[in-house]
Amino acid sequence: MGRKVLVIENESSIRNVIYVLLDALRCEGEVAYSGQQALAMIGRENFDAILLDLRTSELPPDQVVSKICEIRPNLVGRILFITGELSDPEIMASIERHCAPYVRRGRLMHDLWDRLHLVFGHTESPSAAR
Repeated sequence: MGRKVLVIENESSIRNVIYVLLDALRCEGEVAYSGQQALAMIGRENFDAILLDLRTSELPPDQVVSKICEIRPNLVGRILFITGELSDPEIMASIERHCAPYVRRGRLMHDLWDRLHLVFGHTESPSAAR
């Protein structure tokens, strides 16, 4: 497979859509159901990108992003937010604060590839360099 993506999403229907899309993009998807679980996984494994549902974690999204970047600085700029709540000022502030690309839940099938391309850029996969 190609790049390795951590999906932090607790809703199975969204997770299933993401897995199908990642597979079509030749990416390997792994799942974490909470921010705590994701941070533990990031401490043990290398990932090329993170898909973070802003409402999944028991931790505030800003804290999850800060900890991810502390554990794996190479993931700065490789975190893609998933949200269905663009009208929520807190969500928009978090997206803007981290200059993070995002995908609206209702547009996953249309926007995921473009957003992942932004996240990956044109660099070689860190997990391929093992």
